[in-house]
Amino acid sequence: MRAIKLIIALFTTVGFLSCQSSSDKSLKPGTWRATLTRDGQTLPVILDIAKNPDGKTYTVYSVNAGERLKMDTAYFNKDSLHIPMQLFDSEITAAVDGDKLTGVYKRLDGEKITGSLPFNATFGANYRFFKEEAVEGVKNVTGKYATIFKNEVTKDSTEAVGSFTQKGSTVEGSFLTPTGDYRYLSGNVKGDSLYLSTFDGSNAYLIKAAILKDGVLKGAMWSGIKGYKTFTSILNENAKLPDATKLTYMKPGSETVDFTFPDADGKPLSLKDPRFKDKPVIIQIMGSWCPNCMDETNFLAPWYKKNKERGVEIVGLAFEHSDDLAVSAPKLKRMVSRFGIEYPVLLAGTNTNEATAKALPMLNKVMSYPTTIFIDKKGKVREIHTGFSGPGTGKYYDEFVADFNQLMDKLISEK
Repeated sequence: MRAIKLIIALFTTVGFLSCQSSSDKSLKPGTWRATLTRDGQTLPVILDIAKNPDGKTYTVYSVNAGERLKMDTAYFNKDSLHIPMQLFDSEITAAVDGDKLTGVYKRLDGEKITGSLPFNATFGANYRFFKEEAVEGVKNVTGKYATIFKNEVTKDSTEAVGSFTQKGSTVEGSFLTPTGDYRYLSGNVKGDSLYLSTFDGSNAYLIKAAILKDGVLKGAMWSGIKGYKTFTSILNENAKLPDATKLTYMKPGSETVDFTFPDADGKPLSLKDPRFKDKPVIIQIMGSWCPNCMDETNFLAPWYKKNKERGVEIVGLAFEHSDDLAVSAPKLKRMVSRFGIEYPVLLAGTNTNEATAKALPMLNKVMSYPTTIFIDKKGKVREIHTGFSGPGTGKYYDEFVADFNQLMDKLISEK
């Protein structure tokens, strides 16, 4: 009898320990150096992870240059760590083994995986590309660059302006294009080569370039699951992009914008609504899936809180992957909550040329997310700004903020 009791006790203990090891998974808090692997290339990602007060979930930040971008709450499920990035329909899942994480970065369409990359991480490492910083013979890439990106498959090319600052061998900056910027890029110079990367859940960029004798940068960019472009950058302090206020414009004979779209609760809202009457209005053409829109929202949401009592309104027109409110409403609500948006955000359609042309037929074309329309108190469109230069672009962001405030001060003060 005693033997039977001992056997029962033993199995009970083993079962308890087994359950305990499954449910009490833990992750070391601190800095993790992660990598995404594609086409033989390694894209470094710096993650800062902290355990939440509940003792079960985690707060995860992706660290890019001056940015600490908060991901959605991370948790364990079936022995795997899940780091969701719901706004961008992506997720990292990984097995934990002490100081190591091994798993996958996934792009999602609902429950369907549309693409993936191997993910690995090591605890305690905080370097991006190289463990030891180069101290001798380091070339300097500080400056402004006239850049052409080329898709080697379609042969399409894109103008860009590169802007970088370098201290020692560490480089930070971004590429600006007519439709937006590549956000916070950071990395290193080693020998005659430049290495840059960034990761925000949607954008995963790896940039490598040779630094030629004449200062020209010649290299390639791997983006996301399968994007690839080559580029050439020529040092040119006079490099500039086309005027962002001239790319999207009103069709001849049109001066005003009109629409009626539902918010996330299905309630329709029109620009003729009394809340907009006799007020300057900013229309933010955006999408919850768009990192550059996220940067603009990070500016607009607090600006509106500070300035709404001056008699100004903002309305967001979201063009989503689905025009089904049941599918897109949760994404809009998540975005509104995350950024503390106090102005209405409406579902205007899908992010296709056909949908934007139908929703806003008075425009020549919506060529970028975000695009911002400025309307005066009489309902007349005064300016349309294509794209957005976010805080990762440094002085270009500062110039946008100054121009934005100058224009809004003028529209608000008009009788």
